[in-house]
Amino acid sequence: LDTYPPMSDQLQRAEIPVYKGFAAEHVLQERPDLVVIGNAVRRDNPEVKAVIDHELPYISFPDAVHHFFIRAKHSIVITGTHGKTTCTSIVGWILTHAGLDPSVLIGGVAQNLGCSFRLGAGDHFVIEGDEYDTAFFDKTPKFLHYDARSVLFTSCEFDHADIYESIEEIKAEFRSLIESLPPDGRVVAATDAPHVRAVLQSARVPVEGYGFQEDAMWRATDVAFDDNGTSFTIWRNSERVGQVVMPLFGRHNVENVLGATALCHDIGVGADQVAAAMAEFQGVRRRQEIRGEEADCVVIDDFAHHPTAVRETLSGMRSRFHDRSIWAIFEPRTNTSRRRFFEDEFVDALSGADHVIIAGVYRPDQIPTDERMRPERVIDALKARGVDAVYIPEVDEIIEHVVANRTGSDAALIMSNGSFGGIWDRLLARLRAV
Repeated sequence: LDTYPPMSDQLQRAEIPVYKGFAAEHVLQERPDLVVIGNAVRRDNPEVKAVIDHELPYISFPDAVHHFFIRAKHSIVITGTHGKTTCTSIVGWILTHAGLDPSVLIGGVAQNLGCSFRLGAGDHFVIEGDEYDTAFFDKTPKFLHYDARSVLFTSCEFDHADIYESIEEIKAEFRSLIESLPPDGRVVAATDAPHVRAVLQSARVPVEGYGFQEDAMWRATDVAFDDNGTSFTIWRNSERVGQVVMPLFGRHNVENVLGATALCHDIGVGADQVAAAMAEFQGVRRRQEIRGEEADCVVIDDFAHHPTAVRETLSGMRSRFHDRSIWAIFEPRTNTSRRRFFEDEFVDALSGADHVIIAGVYRPDQIPTDERMRPERVIDALKARGVDAVYIPEVDEIIEHVVANRTGSDAALIMSNGSFGGIWDRLLARLRAV
């Protein structure tokens, strides 16, 4: 076990010690009043065994958050396959900017908040809720523990191949969330997506759809990009409610802001207040985050790991760096991307780049050989489409390849949901030495 930026930086600033590795003495030396157990550890973990064997009280992370922080609040759960972290950050910032003093918990670091959470005195708690299971002793999705009253439902696609076998299983869990809402609850949902619409068929509370299609209640039109960001017009049914100019790129971020606008509208925050907040929105760490520029090569850090996210992120980078050669450097690291489910979809997604590098599958020993993603197959398919593509397993070799083959005006989009060997700073340092 290890930590890495940006969360390791946040823990260090908060003076919270981190123990590397697992050992019984970590929980026994001070015998805590309560142990919070996350979903990354199993029953045979030495620290978990110590907790159980010594009868220490324990609780899951989602239940702890609900018990200590959410119970007296209006719970706003941001969920979906994609966009949760960004949308949680946007909604949290809009409510903060509007003076509602919300509490916020994000699966990333929001630049405007300076950290991944905010404890406010207001009535609302905005939380990122995903469909992954809760703990080894509770296999229900985390979002079912947050007592949602309002839900922003961004998307629905297959993911988490280690615990789900089909999109139908995932839809059933999202359906459970929607059906758990109280009579005064509401849903704001990305109704352009077919699986989202299918989930909403059983909704017993009001649903407001958003997207680009004409049948959506909330729509965005006149989308335009320039070097500083994106502008678009917001409509609610046939009424023009405002215009947003923001320093974010990509149609997916237009959708994110559109959903946040619809959600906040019911809380009493108008489109003009949304526009004022978004003009100052600084983004989220590891979401299209520019880490630096050396030798006329911009290095960008992004968390994309699902083919849809990869495609949309590349599209956003194309609109932002339209005059540069785009490099897509991808590490298959999640339980889904390390498997073969999306090999063809990754070919389509990565085709939006000028140059593609796929790194070695993270910890390949954890995935059976006949299930493991085959980077070489994806690379061959990309080459057949005329894309400059190469499989390079090791970080050092990736860095040298980029340095040797850069065009002189490049943008290197590095996509991983992990530390990826610290590739961002190492690439910048190597470029600096050119």
